[in-house]
Amino acid sequence: MDSDLSLLLQDAEAASEPFPSLRRRKGEHEEFATAVLAGLARPPRSIPCRFFYDAQGCGLFEEITRLPEYYPTRTETALLEAHANEIAALVGMGRVLIEFGSGSSRKTSLLISALRNLVAYVPIDVSAESLQEAAGWLSLRHFGLNTEPVVADFTKPVTLPEFARIRPKLGFFSGSTIGNFTHDEAGDFLRGAARLLGKGSRFLIGVDLKKPENILVPAYDDARGVTAAFNLNLLERINRELGGDFDLSRFAHEAIYNEEAGRVEIYLKSLTGQRVRVLGREFRFARGERIHTENSHKYAVDEFQALAADSGWTPVKAWTDPAQLFSLHLLHL
Repeated sequence: MDSDLSLLLQDAEAASEPFPSLRRRKGEHEEFATAVLAGLARPPRSIPCRFFYDAQGCGLFEEITRLPEYYPTRTETALLEAHANEIAALVGMGRVLIEFGSGSSRKTSLLISALRNLVAYVPIDVSAESLQEAAGWLSLRHFGLNTEPVVADFTKPVTLPEFARIRPKLGFFSGSTIGNFTHDEAGDFLRGAARLLGKGSRFLIGVDLKKPENILVPAYDDARGVTAAFNLNLLERINRELGGDFDLSRFAHEAIYNEEAGRVEIYLKSLTGQRVRVLGREFRFARGERIHTENSHKYAVDEFQALAADSGWTPVKAWTDPAQLFSLHLLHL
């Protein structure tokens, strides 16, 4: 991948692209560099999990979703297969579907198939590559679907296409990604989504449920080591794009369940004392020192409904699987 990510995506052959409006966000490279340098400099060290998802990271995550230990994707998909028609009836007709994150095309396709008189599909994601792939696949699968991708960070103010601003909307936030936020951040996101979607909107959100540690930890530390590769790819991305010299053999993936906080915590742990350089700056690691890369908060159904209500939404209905692994929540504004 080109290290100068501050440039827009190449627009040669734009006319032949299915979505020529997709461009890499201006300033994305600088944002990544700033976050990495600041995160490595402060104690405790941390890098935001949104930077997992370069092209290689997206591919590894898709592999994770097919692992036997990783239950969220298949369980949420099964919930949509079982309840999509009921969800569509509760949502109503003639809406614009706004997806936060490009998500899994299969899950989105299930929802699109069930919705009645869908006006358009507007996915929002920081990754132009992910949007290009997801939007292209869905447009081929759903002939005539009006698709308008938006390259943006959905945790910040977003400008929707003009036609979408005046239409009733359904938000969709799948994959339990809301669990990556702290509780305060999740509340801020829900309030921001309310402002974006507007009065009368509906919001369908996938939320991972609290469950025993012996189910949770393997989902984030699988036997094949795919999740470890996904985590370590963050260091590879730093090497590729920011001139880093991380030796990946000197770091290990670590996943722990913090029961008191109700979350899985993901780290990269230094296996030895070492020095690393990024963009010409040196960082020293002690043996056992960690870089925090992700939290994944888990909720009971009533806990999430209370959070949604405190953020201005009215819970409509929640669906869970028989094993109580995962939940889908429909909210109303």
